[in-house]
Amino acid sequence: MPVSLSYADPGRTIAVVDVDYAPVNALPVQGWYDLADTLRAAGRDAQVRCVVLTASGRGFNAGVDIKEMQRDSGHAALIGANRGCAEAFAAVYECEVPVVAAVQGFCLGGGIGLVGNADAIVASEDATFGLPELDRGALGAATHLARLVPQHMMRALYYTSRTATAAELHAHGSVWKVVPRDQLHDTALELAAEIARKDAYLLRLAKAAINGIDPIDVRRSYRFEQGFTFEANLSGVADRVRDTFGQDKEANRS
Repeated sequence: MPVSLSYADPGRTIAVVDVDYAPVNALPVQGWYDLADTLRAAGRDAQVRCVVLTASGRGFNAGVDIKEMQRDSGHAALIGANRGCAEAFAAVYECEVPVVAAVQGFCLGGGIGLVGNADAIVASEDATFGLPELDRGALGAATHLARLVPQHMMRALYYTSRTATAAELHAHGSVWKVVPRDQLHDTALELAAEIARKDAYLLRLAKAAINGIDPIDVRRSYRFEQGFTFEANLSGVADRVRDTFGQDKEANRS
């Protein structure tokens, strides 16, 4: 299954949600909804005290499946992707227990929405984080990037489509630990196990309390950003920019 749920311990206190959409974990519309449903189901399980969000393959997440949008002559894929992303991001944030994101390789676009809403992040040394939205004819997830880096850094990364390294995010305090890739899974589970040793009921209260004092309504903020994505599509600029997707790779191969 592209989105799977397993448990790291016999007591089923640590749920592991893994995403596996080869080759780069660019999720189709249904994938975002499946991820949201799986995360919410894990959080509703009374035995679970922590969720670890992982991804198989060389990168954590490459955002939405641009090719799916290119195959759609209308707006159904765009609307579906926007709504699906909003649900998946919210499912991380609103999960009834803490969510630890284990990030390797690239974490781009929608990946930022996922980790930006997580409670803690463990990253491999080769992990990079960024929003290439302006290069893909889209907007969004500045809400979540702003949770990872300071405001002016977020703006510079957003406007340039550059990425930040795991070490840089660790320096800003948003990444808990940076480890070699072969230690990523175990390190994330170690943090999850430490969290899961707390009282189950109290952990759920803590998650609700921390979300309740958050100064930003992340769901509303992200949906506001998405309104500008729709405007970009209606104006035609999104298609013009999106249609260049992949051409730089083709040029390099020729």
